[in-house]
Amino acid sequence: MSKRLIKKPFSIFYAVIFIFTVTSFKTIANNNSSEISKKPPLRDYLAPEDEGGEDAPGDWMHSFHDTISNSVYQSAVWFDSFFSHDDSLQKTPQTTARIRLGWEPRSRDLGEFDTRFRVKVKLPHFKDKLDLILSDDSDDELSQLPLETSIKARSEINDEPFAAAVRLIHTNTDEKFTDTRLGLSGGDIFLKSRHRRRYSWQDVHGFKVEPSVFYFLDDGLGARLLLEYDYQLNDREQFRINYSVRGSESYSGIRWKHGFYHLRQIAHDRAAVLGLLVEGERNGDNGFLIDNYTLSYRYRFNALKEWLFFDIEPFLEWPDDADHKTTPGIALRVEGYFSKR
Repeated sequence: MSKRLIKKPFSIFYAVIFIFTVTSFKTIANNNSSEISKKPPLRDYLAPEDEGGEDAPGDWMHSFHDTISNSVYQSAVWFDSFFSHDDSLQKTPQTTARIRLGWEPRSRDLGEFDTRFRVKVKLPHFKDKLDLILSDDSDDELSQLPLETSIKARSEINDEPFAAAVRLIHTNTDEKFTDTRLGLSGGDIFLKSRHRRRYSWQDVHGFKVEPSVFYFLDDGLGARLLLEYDYQLNDREQFRINYSVRGSESYSGIRWKHGFYHLRQIAHDRAAVLGLLVEGERNGDNGFLIDNYTLSYRYRFNALKEWLFFDIEPFLEWPDDADHKTTPGIALRVEGYFSKR
């Protein structure tokens, strides 16, 4: 049976520390705020239109968004200023932040909470080729598929999900993307290099190849290969299949995952994803093993504010550690986007 990690019960602690830290940097930077970007970063399966309009001066939600956006932005200005010796050459960095809170009860565990955040700062003095990334988001975990949510156990590579890294972008076009990260994850120094290549045919078929190599000081050398195929059914629907295989010196065998998804754009502010995920290992101490099956339906919508999103995701699991017995559950999440440039 493959090793599973137990999720930390105090994951929300990281979000509290994050908000406290960026707010503290606001005092250090002491830089006046400018106009906040009203349009949040968009996902490939949900692209709401910009509704525009001004928030009421006394709106506490606007104040909260304003505080987080300005705090992250001012911290970026303060950090980027170290690379300029002339104040007249000061450039404006681009900052984005995403915070997600979730409750994911299931039949055998009603107290499952999940907290995620990701902060990305583009440093203009390096011609936007150097980013500073602070994250515990699943998008940055080597064990996760692109559309996979946090229902699964965290990455087996590190006990602690939080990572801080400097990312150097070598190539960034519509067809090619290559980057290298140097950082700290779970108290372990790591170096990761990734190359992504996209192919398209007749505006209907899409194919992505993404090999990556990583080295953790404690866990050793590892590699991962992600393959993805997209078929555009129509303007609002897409079928997607992806497969990842991953190996590392820190464990025996090969970890693999299959994902099958049907994506549907219901409206400009609503989308749904029906997914089936199968994961396991092979060539390990236990031979070929299927760890878990997960069937889920994720409904995502934008409400209250254009930067605020909600997820409702009922799911069924058949985990190996429960003898593949049916485990129903539901994930309820709220996610906020904060950006400024």
